[in-house]
Amino acid sequence: MNNIAENGAGSAAPVHGQDWRVAYCPPPEPPPGTPYGAEVVCVVGDRILLVSEDGQRWRLPSSPAEPRERCRDTMRREVREEACASVVERRLLGFSRGVCVRGPQEGLVLIRAMWRAEVRLAPWDPHRGTAHRRLLPVGEAFRTLSIPDGLGPFYRRLFAQAVVSRTAVHHR
Repeated sequence: MNNIAENGAGSAAPVHGQDWRVAYCPPPEPPPGTPYGAEVVCVVGDRILLVSEDGQRWRLPSSPAEPRERCRDTMRREVREEACASVVERRLLGFSRGVCVRGPQEGLVLIRAMWRAEVRLAPWDPHRGTAHRRLLPVGEAFRTLSIPDGLGPFYRRLFAQAVVSRTAVHHR
């Protein structure tokens, strides 16, 4: 079934004028490549938090790491800066492994840690990062995400992992 990414199976995706092959890799250890920050499925109760620079294209909080920053610290910083929220509980869902197959960065391999975090919202301050944030039910959040062509299976896997995590956390 092609609807959810399999472990290590890459999908072709055009990103910023280059062609990338992006694969989902399970935790706990990152695959080989250059660490490239974090992306976070932020959960607030039964809703998912999305952010946007323009109010039209919505995404999950994400960013490259700062020098010598650990991936969980990048995740916490991005939640704070982009979503105006603090992490209450977190779980590493896996990693994206992107290989540039065509373009100026051909051969570059970037690794991004993918997280699920239950967050507590702070007052919204759009000057701290992004211009907009929204809380949406899981299905609506997925449909609202601006997903690069070819990466639908990857993000379906990410959301499936995040929802399973939420269920497991609430039944402990």
